Amino acid sequence: MKVLVFDVWGEFGHFRKHYTTTSPLTYSIPPRTAIAGMIGAIEGFGKDEYLQYFSKEKANVAVKISHPIKKTRIAENLIDTKIAPLMSRIKTRTQIRFEVLKDVKYRVYVSHSSEEVYNKLYSMLKEHKSVYTLCLGLSEHIANYEFIGEMEAVRELSDSEREIHSVIPEKDLIKISFEEGKEYFSETIPIEMLPNREVTEYGKILFEKNAKCILANVSNLWRLENGEGIVFM
Repeated sequence: MKVLVFDVWGEFGHFRKHYTTTSPLTYSIPPRTAIAGMIGAIEGFGKDEYLQYFSKEKANVAVKISHPIKKTRIAENLIDTKIAPLMSRIKTRTQIRFEVLKDVKYRVYVSHSSEEVYNKLYSMLKEHKSVYTLCLGLSEHIANYEFIGEMEAVRELSDSEREIHSVIPEKDLIKISFEEGKEYFSETIPIEMLPNREVTEYGKILFEKNAKCILANVSNLWRLENGEGIVFM
């Protein structure tokens, strides 16, 4: 399988947990749906169409934590743009404290069943272009990216613990070897979502918050040319 690999990073990021409102909390990694949005922004798919191009049946997506997960809180002024069409006339503002990710960096792995979609993404990544501005969850958190390359991914039999560099979906986890000096966490994140933003599938993922690999036995392991072991979400 051919896989496109690129790094994405930014000063801040926020991927809102669906059950938080007045004090928004963030997931530690971009959910699969958010990664689909990033790729859609690069290729130029509209916000109402990109999800249909990156469903689980059409695309394989994995993500690796490249910088330790750090979170902080920032107060932001929210405005009601429906009150007045001109921003200068909006007087009502509500200050909300957002939990945000700081010094964010991830590595994204993508393959696609459509040659057209795959080739366009390859071309855009290679030329460092994007149709829409790339961001980390919210439009205020602008992101940059670097194309690492196109790599061959080979399915690997995992009959024992192997080094896994991406986050691991719980459904694929058989056994994990907990190692000293590593911090393990799990989160339940959106996996599939309809264009109307209705989430149709959630999944639990396991990760090491300091960007270290995890020694585990998994049922769906892929090994890249550079030696990285990944599991698609």
